[in-house]
Amino acid sequence: MDSSNLTSVIKHWVELYSDSMYSWAFYKTSNKEVSEDLVQDTFMVAVQTFDTFKRKSDPKTWLFAILNHKIYDHYRKNFRSPILIENASLQNLFDSNGSWTPEEKPQLWGDDTEHLLDDTEFQKTLKLCIGRLPENWSMAIHFKYLDERNSEQICQELGIATTNLWQILHRAKLQLRKCLELNWFKK
Repeated sequence: MDSSNLTSVIKHWVELYSDSMYSWAFYKTSNKEVSEDLVQDTFMVAVQTFDTFKRKSDPKTWLFAILNHKIYDHYRKNFRSPILIENASLQNLFDSNGSWTPEEKPQLWGDDTEHLLDDTEFQKTLKLCIGRLPENWSMAIHFKYLDERNSEQICQELGIATTNLWQILHRAKLQLRKCLELNWFKK
């Protein structure tokens, strides 16, 4: 295909699919700039590999397959980046024996917690708390508890070991609990 036809096809696809691709990327990353970059990268790959598109599937299916690979690559890259705030934020939770420090010991949340996820204000607070986690931790929580993926899937997609995933999830849940206690249960 000559370059003017290729440009016309890609331009048409951008008009047709970029909004739904952006929505999907934003759903997966919760980050506007990252989502925009992922969609742009997807179309760049589509231009570069257009000759491999066999037209056996719908263009939207092909583009979303590329986008999903870009999303997975984004997560893998971020999971391999070190988290610098990790030790400072968790260090004061436990004493030298591994027990909770008195000021950080989890508080009882009461009996009326069964329907918290039905409360829109609580959902906003939870989303705020998840957003305050390091990106790696937030992604792990999202995959495990919101997307309900199994551990093997998560580890494979993120390129990490199971023990690493469990450590990340444990630390993230500690931070979420602390954030919810400060921003929801003590208000």
